[in-house]
Amino acid sequence: MKIVMKFGGSVLKDKESILNVAKTIYKHSKENELVIVISALKGVTDFLIKISGEAINGNEEIIKERVNDLRKKHLGIIEETIKNEDIKKEIEIIIKELINELEKVLIGVTYLREITPRIKDYILSFGERLSTPIIYGILKDIGLKVKYYTGGEAGIITDSNFGEAKPLMNMTKYQIREKILPLLDKKIIPIISGFIAFNQEGMITTLGRGGSDYTATIIGSAIEADEIWIWTDVDGLMTADPKIVPFAKTLNELSFLEAIEMAVFGAKYMHPKALEPAMEDNIPVRIRNLFNQENPGTLITKEVKIVKGKIVKAVTSINDVALITISGLGMIGTPGVAAKIFDILGKNNINILMISQSVSEANISFIIKRKDLEKAITAFETSIFRKDFIQNIETEEDISVIAVVGAGMKGTPGVAARIFNAVAKQGINVRMIAQGSSELNISFVVKEKDSEKAIQAIHKEFELDEL
Repeated sequence: MKIVMKFGGSVLKDKESILNVAKTIYKHSKENELVIVISALKGVTDFLIKISGEAINGNEEIIKERVNDLRKKHLGIIEETIKNEDIKKEIEIIIKELINELEKVLIGVTYLREITPRIKDYILSFGERLSTPIIYGILKDIGLKVKYYTGGEAGIITDSNFGEAKPLMNMTKYQIREKILPLLDKKIIPIISGFIAFNQEGMITTLGRGGSDYTATIIGSAIEADEIWIWTDVDGLMTADPKIVPFAKTLNELSFLEAIEMAVFGAKYMHPKALEPAMEDNIPVRIRNLFNQENPGTLITKEVKIVKGKIVKAVTSINDVALITISGLGMIGTPGVAAKIFDILGKNNINILMISQSVSEANISFIIKRKDLEKAITAFETSIFRKDFIQNIETEEDISVIAVVGAGMKGTPGVAARIFNAVAKQGINVRMIAQGSSELNISFVVKEKDSEKAIQAIHKEFELDEL
């Protein structure tokens, strides 16, 4: 089989887990053609975000101290995991050069007191650029034939939307095939940095947080892999967050459409965009637990499977969101009002997560990320459009969006009634409701303090702990 394996930061946290990654790759390399995608070591990307912020404050000594912590962390892993002295020295040189490069960039930021999106992508790229050579060195040390690349070097080309770059798929697929397939023919395992790519000018871009999943499925699609495995520290996608519902179960199988709904609505361990390339080329994606390899994990395929009597498969939520309601008599019967509202948000790079409008057209409500709320309100306040149409703008920050997902809901009468009856019994008020025509998802808004109670009530109503 031709398998793309992605290893996330949650399984790259210490000597033991990293050696377990190497052992897993070694075991599966005996009977399969492998391409490996590597995330940053656990916590490193967050650390880079933190020190980027500190660099803006201009304290050069703190930056040198933080970079030294990063140097010690990576060199310590090399010392603990690579036995061959020549290989160890090779990787140490690579890591020291990268760390020195990072320090120079951050020192530059302390003088400029500013980070552009392009520079931020460049800084964040060091997480994967540091971890990938280490995994390469460990695999080389245990006798595997390997070669490592950054995502851009492997052929992933994107637009220049730094921070959330979009792959140019035709060019990307062609370049990946040209670079990777000859290695597989020679029985060489490519080790590729996740999350990062190049734009057409050769500058480093990133695919967004969690983008290593995306790297894996882009590569899997390009080389026509048989499966893509996402290795993490859980058994797979679950019926609910086990921190909220202790009896939540692992889902054995999901369709791509169901998994996308879950990923968009906050389900961990899967980047929502990551499923698109795999779905287009019908390549199964499997989420597996590195620390429980006897469990086959969650298999995500094109086929929609409905278990008899099981209408709902999962319930999840998004927090850190805000509700905006815009109202005005001038909106009634005026074509294009919603388009103007969304155009204002779009020009300010604010994504809309959920929309609801009354038939009277007197108001329209929508959900955005809470971090974008101030920017959105400022955009509306300064718009000429407001003076003509908008009388009032109301906001709510203490809310959550609950999503109920399952292919079995399609064409089944009374599902919404059961959901809202279960929520009402807990004394929870629903602020807003939306359902797509696919009927795979019913979403609604509640106060954030009621979110966990709502999830628990729905999980119980549909007996998801008995899947």
